Amino acid sequence: MLRRCPFGVSSPSSGTSSRRTFETAVATWKQLGARSPRGSTTMPSVTINGVTVEVAEGTNVVQAAEAAGQEIPHYCYHPGLSVAGNCRMCLVEIKALSAKQANPLPKLQIACNTVVQDGMVVESDNPRVREARRAVLEFLLVNHPIDCPICDQAGECKLQEYYMDYGRHHSRVALGDKVHKGKAIAIGPDIMLDQERCILCTRCIRFLEEVSESHELTITERGDRNRLTLASGAWVDNPYAENIVDICPVGALTSKEFRFRARVWYLDTSESICTGCATGCNIEVHSRQGMIYRVKPRYCPEVNGYWMCDAGRAVYRDNAVPERLSSSLTREEGRFLEVDATTAAEFAARNLRAASKYAILASAACSLEEGLLLADIAARLGDAPLLLTSPETSDVPDDGKLVSSDRYPNRRGLTALGFRQAERIEPDVDGVIVVRSDPVADGVVEAERLESLDATVVIDDRTRTVTSYADEVLAVASHFEQDGTFVNRGGRAQPYRAAVAPPGSAVEGPAALAALLSALGGKHAGGREEIAERVRRWVDEQPEIDGTALPRPDAAAIDSAA
Repeated sequence: MLRRCPFGVSSPSSGTSSRRTFETAVATWKQLGARSPRGSTTMPSVTINGVTVEVAEGTNVVQAAEAAGQEIPHYCYHPGLSVAGNCRMCLVEIKALSAKQANPLPKLQIACNTVVQDGMVVESDNPRVREARRAVLEFLLVNHPIDCPICDQAGECKLQEYYMDYGRHHSRVALGDKVHKGKAIAIGPDIMLDQERCILCTRCIRFLEEVSESHELTITERGDRNRLTLASGAWVDNPYAENIVDICPVGALTSKEFRFRARVWYLDTSESICTGCATGCNIEVHSRQGMIYRVKPRYCPEVNGYWMCDAGRAVYRDNAVPERLSSSLTREEGRFLEVDATTAAEFAARNLRAASKYAILASAACSLEEGLLLADIAARLGDAPLLLTSPETSDVPDDGKLVSSDRYPNRRGLTALGFRQAERIEPDVDGVIVVRSDPVADGVVEAERLESLDATVVIDDRTRTVTSYADEVLAVASHFEQDGTFVNRGGRAQPYRAAVAPPGSAVEGPAALAALLSALGGKHAGGREEIAERVRRWVDEQPEIDGTALPRPDAAAIDSAA
């Protein structure tokens, strides 16, 4: 079941051309990625297995059943794609077509292509329907290989699940008589195809036709020789290719990177936000024992629908790079010594007091929580300028779908907080705080200038060029290791949750900044919940930022606490 995010409608963006382009892209993407009917005032009533619900006009029976808390099994149907109606697994019995036509239909109908009418009565789990599904499953499994023990789809395979629910038949075809097809065929740089496992639902073909518009796959041959294969001269190598692995209901399409690495029932799932660009796709992070294994899109109609780009899936690899910092450091007699975060913050405050004019250099990948605390620190340092060193554009162009040329997830949120794009630091600045940023690589400050400063404090989850010039380094968690909030380029504030723990003695970014603020004599920032509440209040005060996605304290709990 695809998970819906509890998000409302985005508030309008301000009027720059890039934001208008984004809004146009989002409107198109909503049509591709969220085809649920909207906007109609007519609400037909339908009864499914004795449960009556009202649904929007144009809703099909599969969607109506979901609204009624019923599941109608299906393979080829996907709510983000056109209806193919070829698997026949969603057969149902229509006992009454509508209030005006109360007679039952003589034949079973496919629920995915049957639009609800007012007064319709549907049965999706009676003996006639179950027997039809059993027959469909037998056809689908006639030539299916006995690969379940070694198949990566085990644990999330609809063929397995529906066989246990509706099948449980003995095959009439001997193992040696099965039709054999291609196994482990590379159809792209990241995807493997097993033709024997394919049930020809055509989800992948429709995605490549309708969403990526790259047309790489087709079906050839006839009858039981039908097979999924590459179109002539094609190679599945488009920016959204791995979505076809996500939507494959069986083990026919698998990810080269994830193949044979983990059984899905061992994986923990965390809800997060992609940091690959400013779009802020909603994602699921799948991990086990502190290691991230894969990232998949999480349904959100206001941002990414059902999809995400392949580049966003690869962002998690940065979480295990050798440059990761696992301990805070302080420089003593020219070399770094490991210390805890509180001690590093105290040494950093001492060194900062030796300077007279400051600048805060941050990445647009900092969270809102970190941005608010940096603003507090800037105030303690005589209103030090809050500067973003991250380039505003990259060599990756906007593609009109999801990919943004801005490769950072929170530029809009930090800009609203008062951060501005850095060009060069002022000549008289002699103390800097660098957060998740490399101003040397970004061309904001030269290495020689850093050497001459009275104080250089680095707060980061990894070593960069600037780290070797630091007096103190506070090791912090990555985005995958802490809770936080980003504001995407459409002005939507979106929370994310930690998937794994930070390495060694690294602490969450807001905790490190709160320790530094306290060491500088600032007001105690509070714990995680207090900072999160402060973010909620700040977002609610911003007319151009939509905060409907942010979790809200339970009103009953607040009343009882009072």
